[in-house]
This record gives sequence, C-alpha cells and structure tokens, in this order.
Amino acid sequence: MNRDRYNRSDFRIEYKQAKFFMIKSFSEDDIHKSIKYNVWSSTPRGNKKLDATFCEVEARLDKGTKCPIFLLFSVNVWASGSQKDYEFLATRQVAWVLPVKWHIIKDIPNVLFSNILLENNDNKRVTASRDTQEVANFLTRLRLS
Repeated sequence: MNRDRYNRSDFRIEYKQAKFFMIKSFSEDDIHKSIKYNVWSSTPRGNKKLDATFCEVEARLDKGTKCPIFLLFSVNVWASGSQKDYEFLATRQVAWVLPVKWHIIKDIPNVLFSNILLENNDNKRVTASRDTQEVANFLTRLRLS
C-alpha cells in the first residue's frame, strides 16, 4: 500500500455541497480489499441507494455544480460467535461495484461519534445507523462535537 496517498494534510474538507453516507461492513477484510482494489459493493438495497445518489450528483455536474460523495466506513465486530459464522458476507458475489478513491484511513473509536444524532433516522446516534444511511451536514456536526 502506498501510504503517502492517504491521510494527506492538504485534503480538502470544505465544500458548499457534499453528501456523506455511513457504510457498514461485517468484515475488516472487505475494507482491506476495498483499499487495495479501489472498489466497494454494499447490500442490494444499499447499492440501489448509492447508485441513485451518484445519478443525482452526475445530473448536478451537468449543471456545473460539484457535489462530492464521501463514504464513512464502519466495521461491525461481533463479540460472540465465531468469524466463520459471517464468512459468507465477506465472500458474497456482487452484481454492482462502485469505484472508490480512499483519502483518509483512520481507525477511530465509535465513541467519538456517539454524540452525532441523525434527524433523518429518528434522532438515533450515527453509530447506530444502518448501511448507506445518509449523514447530513457531517463535517459541521463533527466540528461541533
């Protein structure tokens, strides 16, 4: 892995418009593969949501409006049961693949985000969100926490 490509201090974080989505994974291995191959695939429902968002953003680009999409990855680690019980999730065949470019790779404890509540998810904590849950105004919320 070419580490100087990630976590750069000159990475732009100020945008007039941007979309943020929580991505949930049951496998750390899937995250490593995504970093290595620059692709991601979610659940069928999640893929449909991300595809619709990308189509919406492409329509904005035609009108001259940039709107980057950021995927915030979270790995769910199960305290009980064996990893073998969940191997099928890591080896599933996928029909839709999203090209991704990784900018920041950091292992951040969920507790640092637990104060961010989502109005579009019954005011639940962002740490309890579902796969491909949109997180409105994420950067603003992060700065205020």
